[in-house]
Amino acid sequence: MKSEDPLGWLEQKSERRIRAGLQRELSPRAEQVPWVDFASNDYLKLAKDPRVIAGAVSAAERWGTGATGSRLVTGTTELHAELEEALADLTGTPSALVFSSGYLANLGVLAALGGRDCVIIADGGNHASLIDGCKLSNARVVTVEHGDALAVEKALIDRAESRALVVVDAINSVLGDLLPLARWHEISRAHGAILVIDDAHGIGVRGQGRGSTWEAGIAAEPDVVVTVTLSKSLGSQGGAVLGDARVIDHVLNTARPFIFDTGLSPSSAGAALVATQIIREQPEMATALLARAAGIAHALGVAATDAAILSWTVGGAQEALDLADALGDRGVRVGCFRPPSVAIGSAGLRITANRHHTDADVELLARSLQQLATA
Repeated sequence: MKSEDPLGWLEQKSERRIRAGLQRELSPRAEQVPWVDFASNDYLKLAKDPRVIAGAVSAAERWGTGATGSRLVTGTTELHAELEEALADLTGTPSALVFSSGYLANLGVLAALGGRDCVIIADGGNHASLIDGCKLSNARVVTVEHGDALAVEKALIDRAESRALVVVDAINSVLGDLLPLARWHEISRAHGAILVIDDAHGIGVRGQGRGSTWEAGIAAEPDVVVTVTLSKSLGSQGGAVLGDARVIDHVLNTARPFIFDTGLSPSSAGAALVATQIIREQPEMATALLARAAGIAHALGVAATDAAILSWTVGGAQEALDLADALGDRGVRVGCFRPPSVAIGSAGLRITANRHHTDADVELLARSLQQLATA
């Protein structure tokens, strides 16, 4: 029997989410916020840097507010080419291709490099964009436990496919741990696989800002492909695929999320270009950021982090949300991870460091968490 209300099932889904503490809502923030920010991914605080803003304004005045078309039609300006060259230079990779978001960069590269003759060995802690890229790839996907290099090697040995990709986040977006990328590259190369690394949380943070793959000494290897976002440390918007020129040529010609998407806006490209130059010229920013993150971990009594991300596990989704709200009432804004971002029973807080945090900010966070934990 047909339902009289074709959208009634949506209300039932919403009610179940609410009961499970998984309902999400948008909360527009004001220009001036009344809290200390331990939630944003603007790690280097470049989003409001006057130099980066000037780069965005100058680009908009020169090129207009929109790219005016897909990258293969009218959406590639001289500015986009300059940004791609700068990103490749910063990260030590041979070449780059800019997308309108980091999410699309991951979808595009995996859709382009996958196929029915390919198996993807995916780390179990991968970001949703990599998971969705695997789904679009038409490849068989084997997911291994987070950080389990031996399981990766076994899957590569056991495969029947002629080609293989090993797909990982350099830095886990929840735990903040850095994979031993040189070791993973060694395993991948030994078995003829391409290593695809999402360095969203590493660029601007690791390797004096030049990224995790640069730090590991593998950025220029032909069997390494790197994706980055421009919306975290670079304080802008967009993403990029970086790697061998043959990879970039193939992605440009086959990746539907690239071919059929309007190009990155000139203002975002201009902002990212300036941010790239700042990171290259001021490597001490990344060093200071990591030192601040280590100080926060020590103050909270949690495991040391390899990046700007710290994890505080609570367990239940509603409990994590209540704790985040209670911290907000005390003037501290933190992130809150609930399923499906994390496994059921593993909800908690994601606390992010930035280079503008003061000792007083860290003290407020530590004192508030301690008081709430013992209340």
